[in-house]
Amino acid sequence: MARYTGPRLRKMRALGVDLPGLSRKSLERRPYPPGQHGQRRRGRVSDYGRQLVEKQKLRYNYGVGERQFRRLVKEAKASKMATGEKLLELLERRLDNVVFRAGFAPTIPAARQLTKHGHFMVNGRRVDIPSYRVRVGDTLTIRPRSQELACIKESLAAPALTVPDWLEFDSGQVAARVAALPDSGAVPFDVEVQLVVEYYAKRI
Repeated sequence: MARYTGPRLRKMRALGVDLPGLSRKSLERRPYPPGQHGQRRRGRVSDYGRQLVEKQKLRYNYGVGERQFRRLVKEAKASKMATGEKLLELLERRLDNVVFRAGFAPTIPAARQLTKHGHFMVNGRRVDIPSYRVRVGDTLTIRPRSQELACIKESLAAPALTVPDWLEFDSGQVAARVAALPDSGAVPFDVEVQLVVEYYAKRI
């Protein structure tokens, strides 16, 4: 399945939650599903429907395709940690997400584009793979030739979210260091990850 490139606010309205990684916009003005029947009262959602919504929240916020997401679930399942907690950790450790959470980009799609264009370095080496997985002790910096980019400066001046506890941001060096592995509380929106695990229980 290809990465979603349609209206982002419409997708958030369908899922009923603000996804800060997907868009800086909010559901505040129209907190109901899109479409002409969006404001009608909906019936009871099935267990499958609830599982699907929780899975889609993670997929759209982190910009991960279905095939890639399945691989992450399999990896999380094979770990010694609880599957749901490990899955969230793996998603948070993606380089494009770290760029976003450190404040270098306004959204994860923007962070992915900046990363692909080679504007960031990890431990002094240029990395242009958005799915690159950071480790404890890694330091993320802006490439010297990219430090004057207007989009990065604007994002740093008005970050979408506060820097999470597992990242240490050095404003003097304009660098972010991975101080610890992220836990399930690091995800910046409500998600019932156990429902995601249940969704894939019969599909993997």
